[in-house]
Amino acid sequence: MRNLGILVLLTLISCRDAAPKKINGVSFVGSREPAHQEHVNALTDIHADYAAVMPYGFIRETGRPEIIFDTDRQWYGETRKGARQYIQLLHSNGIRVMLKPQLWIWRGLFTGDLTMASESDWKQLESEYADFILTYADLAEETEAALFCIGTELGAFVRARPRFWKELIASVRQRYKGRITYAANWDEYLRIPFWKDLDLIGIDAYFPLSDARNPNVEDLRSGWKRWKADIQNLQQAVGIPVLFTEYGYRSMDYTARKPWLVDRNEEGVNLEAQANAKRAIFEEFWNEEWFAGGFVWKWFIHHSRAGGLTDNRFTPQNKPAQEVIRDYYRRY
Repeated sequence: MRNLGILVLLTLISCRDAAPKKINGVSFVGSREPAHQEHVNALTDIHADYAAVMPYGFIRETGRPEIIFDTDRQWYGETRKGARQYIQLLHSNGIRVMLKPQLWIWRGLFTGDLTMASESDWKQLESEYADFILTYADLAEETEAALFCIGTELGAFVRARPRFWKELIASVRQRYKGRITYAANWDEYLRIPFWKDLDLIGIDAYFPLSDARNPNVEDLRSGWKRWKADIQNLQQAVGIPVLFTEYGYRSMDYTARKPWLVDRNEEGVNLEAQANAKRAIFEEFWNEEWFAGGFVWKWFIHHSRAGGLTDNRFTPQNKPAQEVIRDYYRRY
């Protein structure tokens, strides 16, 4: 019994070391309040061994460079204090963490379109974004987070300022000793110029797979073929593993036609299509040696009232897709 206790203690002391065979992760959505043990129990139940903790910075308009973050007006889980509390609780349960600070543009405009009209605005955006990211790189180091993500779906910013991103990566490495990635949108990952400076190729895997209303697993696996070949070719050229920094599907008809779509006007619920899409992605990728794993989008901390059989949003909670995740996360 004493030896067992020592083993558990050693596991919890360093959540950065000894990475698992696959990253079986969830995107742990920030809440208005601190997380408690009951909020983590649902993660252990599905055999998740990683969680993405996501503090946010806010931009009022696409053309304005000011980034607002870590303020009293934000939800607790979106602040530095909240992110630290979430990480500590997850680590105490043996769940490793990817700290993934993200931007939100007012009215939910796509971050990939973020661009500036003048050189002075670009310089200010670079300064503000570096402050945002390095603040959380420090937190990642202080808490021994296993992974750190330097940005999410910022295609126009990356294309316009490649030198800035190289310098940002170097600055992050001076502060943080763990593994680093970037979360590229499914349609930008082939154009990222700095993959060789990182440790993982990060992709938000919302690839269009099928136009069917209720696609079966074979339809979806067939839809993956062309995308998978491109992903594997990039991985071989760069020489680092691929991580799906986000993957998910809504529980609705045509879920794999435009998986990135967030449209509150969409009606109807299709639980089977969501479950099939999850099963197909596991069967295509989780047994590949070059594939590191992924983070389900998205998982709310109040599990008992999240998702459900009448919900058509992304979360798999309390739906058949949750059982698919549990099955495959248990295997890997």
